[in-house]
Amino acid sequence: MVDYNLKSLLEKLKEKRPLVHNITNYVVMNFTANTLLAMGASPVMAHAVDEVEEMVSFANALVINIGTLSKQWIESMLKAGKRANEIGLPVILDPVGSGATSFRTNTFRNLAKELKLSVVRGNASEILSIRSDYVRTKGVETSHGAEEALETARAAAREIDSVAAITGPVDLVTDGARVIRCYNGHPLLGSVTGTGCAATAAIAAFNSITNDSLEAASAGLAFFGLAGEVAGAKANSPGSFMVALLDALHEITPEEFRGKARLEEG
Repeated sequence: MVDYNLKSLLEKLKEKRPLVHNITNYVVMNFTANTLLAMGASPVMAHAVDEVEEMVSFANALVINIGTLSKQWIESMLKAGKRANEIGLPVILDPVGSGATSFRTNTFRNLAKELKLSVVRGNASEILSIRSDYVRTKGVETSHGAEEALETARAAAREIDSVAAITGPVDLVTDGARVIRCYNGHPLLGSVTGTGCAATAAIAAFNSITNDSLEAASAGLAFFGLAGEVAGAKANSPGSFMVALLDALHEITPEEFRGKARLEEG
């Protein structure tokens, strides 16, 4: 087991209610905002180039999500990210669909080059695409298993000095040296759109509480995966599962989190 004080992390999150600034995609804005509210954080969705630098100055973490891209949004992402870097905020990048088109892939690579990222969270194909032109995703779905991407993730983490988190049946988190495996989760998480993006926001919320991004990514994925398990015990179909998931994010206590998170190193 991994020796993280998960109980204390969740207690601090609920006490401080960190503000997470999201430049995210149209598909997931509502669900992501509700995820952050349910777990005890505060969301703000702001992507206009005229306000992102000012908005991120009020925040405790920044999420950049490339799910619905435009040139204007890329400009906003770079402006917000550079301002966050200046004031020492964690920047969490979700490269949705990287590997599907050159526009997405090149945007992912450029953001990783131009910004100091705390965590990059994606599926296996998205993570592989940072170093290979031959990886292809199925739209925004992965074509690879998490273990296939592990060595690439370790190399990428070292190269861009960031934590790489690969979500799948077993989530893998690495800083280039250490590897943490998260065994929390439920199959229905793959049947509701936006769960990966929401998990990225959960990572950001924890990263605003701890400067250890490996710890934050592991805690965020374990907490979100545990909420999936709790929801899956109550709901059998995607619609009811989505509602039960939000309820679980709100209801899991710090004590339950400590006792039921399944994180292992190695």
